[in-house]
Amino acid sequence: MTEFTSDVKMIPHSDADVYRVLSDLNKLELAKNQLPEDKIKDFTFDTDSISFRVDLIGNVKFVVVERETNKLIKFKSEGMPFNVSLWIQLVAKEENETALRLTVRAELNPFIKGVVEKPMKEAVEKISSTLAALPYDELI
Repeated sequence: MTEFTSDVKMIPHSDADVYRVLSDLNKLELAKNQLPEDKIKDFTFDTDSISFRVDLIGNVKFVVVERETNKLIKFKSEGMPFNVSLWIQLVAKEENETALRLTVRAELNPFIKGVVEKPMKEAVEKISSTLAALPYDELI
């Protein structure tokens, strides 16, 4: 199992507000325009899943498999050639400050790992930075 973990990102909002937005994927409609359209296409979502197309991979779908209020949202991939799980961890630091860390675990054979390791590290950092920059007070 290969693991990719983002740096911890600080969000100037409460853990409850961040969780409320990230645990209901429908709320991401307002943030859709922040995604890099040259890399992620056909972005769709509902309350419990998110799907998109990435040129080198194809169609990708993640489904929420676990929620722990104000602390964790865990996703599992569907329809990919290898298993991938992704989770968003939240830790309240102060009343209006939350730490976020994104972790991706994937079952990769050595050949695929060599090809995707650098892009995956970059993607995990980009996604966590994007999540940290969302206007949570406007998305609630």
